[in-house]
Amino acid sequence: MRAIVYLKYGSPEVLKLQEVKKPLPSENEVLVRVYAASVTAADVMMRKGRPYFGRLFIGLFKPKNPITGTGFAGVIEAVGTSVKQFKIGDKVFGESIFGQGTNAEYVCVAENGIITTKPGNLTFEEAAPVCDGALTSLNFLREVANIKPGQNVLVNGASGSLGTAAVQIAKYHGAIVTAVSSSSNLEMVKLLGADNVIDYTKHDFTKNRQAYDIIYDTVGKSSFLKSKGALTEYGVYVSPVLELTLLGQMIRTSLFGKKKARFSATGTLPFSELRKLLEELKQIIESNHLKMVVDRDYPLEQTAEAHNYVEKGHKKGNVIVTIH
Repeated sequence: MRAIVYLKYGSPEVLKLQEVKKPLPSENEVLVRVYAASVTAADVMMRKGRPYFGRLFIGLFKPKNPITGTGFAGVIEAVGTSVKQFKIGDKVFGESIFGQGTNAEYVCVAENGIITTKPGNLTFEEAAPVCDGALTSLNFLREVANIKPGQNVLVNGASGSLGTAAVQIAKYHGAIVTAVSSSSNLEMVKLLGADNVIDYTKHDFTKNRQAYDIIYDTVGKSSFLKSKGALTEYGVYVSPVLELTLLGQMIRTSLFGKKKARFSATGTLPFSELRKLLEELKQIIESNHLKMVVDRDYPLEQTAEAHNYVEKGHKKGNVIVTIH
């Protein structure tokens, strides 16, 4: 089968289209013929091998799993002997974390892994990136920040994969949403449901004298200290971008003060918790309260170009590669 392989960390040029052996499902796995796969900021970080402590999980000196990609959507072509939940022909989507890469024609996924049947109101291209931005944002807003109806929620980086999902998920939970983005993306985030918008090229949300119950910094461009003045008395600053400063702020605010800084490594949660989140997210999608935004679609052989585009940091929503 065709797959995108990288044998060392580095720039997008390390990504090569190669013929590799088609995987065979074990007794508890399904074989998915991949129709579309995501290309995310996390994929870019893994390709670069940064931050360096991440290599403890993906390989110290070279990648443990040479095929890139985590998110996928496709059709089950074969099932293991003990598989009960899925059958051949099922349309599915999910994520392969620290396992076989999804930028390939086929991937094997455990039946109890992060996989479920695809909603009928999503295309394969829209379903492939769900487990990146949308799943992470649901975890941060509901589980980490404990979002409540009527709260004021600010989403920094509202036009990206996590941000476009966060605006819609926050609205679904009854929040009043302020979206921070560039001027070219303000209309898009309004259409996604944002009540208020801020153009970060003209205004600093930490200085606009508005207080928020939750500040969800999807891009890690601010910090708890910078945002503290824009939080309500018991406000929470959350970000999926873990840096030493955020780690220190988490420890400090867990001991002192009413305002908190919090983080969660969504991808390292137990599969049982991720599956539960995924099923709840699927219900939100099926009720038409969450639409996936796809910015660009590349053929598999142009995955390096997709990485290059994502790395520039200006994508609107999600970037995918189509395979079948």
